[in-house]
Amino acid sequence: MALSAFFSKLKTGLSRSAEKLGTNIAATFTKRKLDDAALEELEDMLIAADLGPAVASRVIGNFRRTRFGKEVSDGEIRETLAAEIAAILAPVALPIVPDMSKKPFVILMTGVNGAGKTTTIGKLATLYREQGLTPMLAAGDTFRAAAVEQLQIWGQRAGAVVVAAPANSDSASLAHEALVKAQAAGADILLIDTAGRLHNKTALMEELRKIIRVIRKIDPTAPHATLLTLDATIGQNAIAQVKTFKEMVELTGLVITKLDGSARGGIVVALAEQFKLPVHAVGTGEQAADLRPFVAEEFARALVGL
Repeated sequence: MALSAFFSKLKTGLSRSAEKLGTNIAATFTKRKLDDAALEELEDMLIAADLGPAVASRVIGNFRRTRFGKEVSDGEIRETLAAEIAAILAPVALPIVPDMSKKPFVILMTGVNGAGKTTTIGKLATLYREQGLTPMLAAGDTFRAAAVEQLQIWGQRAGAVVVAAPANSDSASLAHEALVKAQAAGADILLIDTAGRLHNKTALMEELRKIIRVIRKIDPTAPHATLLTLDATIGQNAIAQVKTFKEMVELTGLVITKLDGSARGGIVVALAEQFKLPVHAVGTGEQAADLRPFVAEEFARALVGL
């Protein structure tokens, strides 16, 4: 998919988020003076659009310094807001670039069940294959047969070997086996799927840490990236998920999925402001080409309906 087509899809995907914010701005700022009451209303709108109190406060502070007492149109508000949001997002908009001196470059994928983690692994494998790299996949969510089957389908599509084990096998042993096989086969990338059963946080934490301990016996520098997949439709709950997974593992970046069905795209801005973690990619659909590197300015403009 051409980048322009992807951004068009991103804009369509964020239309529900943009409508939520844009309609309110249009209704409130048709040539209106930016006084205390107007700024308070705008702050409430930003919080309601999932940007979070910290982002809302930062944006309102800048409006107060630069535009206070001036008459503004909804178009001016949106343009200024897009620039503010882009400034918050720019430092975290970093694509993941595998370091080929670490061959295989090991990516540990985390996230709750249903966030789109397994699908994201499949899409990344496809993208790496298109870049001329050799990916290998490890079906580490051994408790869900559906996750293993799903990964095997994606593996076939991407022409990637999938290392799997019988149901309920030890996921750390599987990760160990996968890394040995990836090294022997000369694979460039190893993507390891993991379980996402947050209802038993202690067991999940121990499992993830065991995977890391076991693969470090083979490569002390692995995993080279530990990514958290987040579902954009959960809004503010995403903040709690990042906090929880940060307690378990050393997260290096985020992948945000399901932006095509969310009215809560503003959460990406709240996450950027609070955690400063790289947002490597965003997803807007089921196809491999629907996962693309995150671009701050395009996202910001789409979010406010420009």
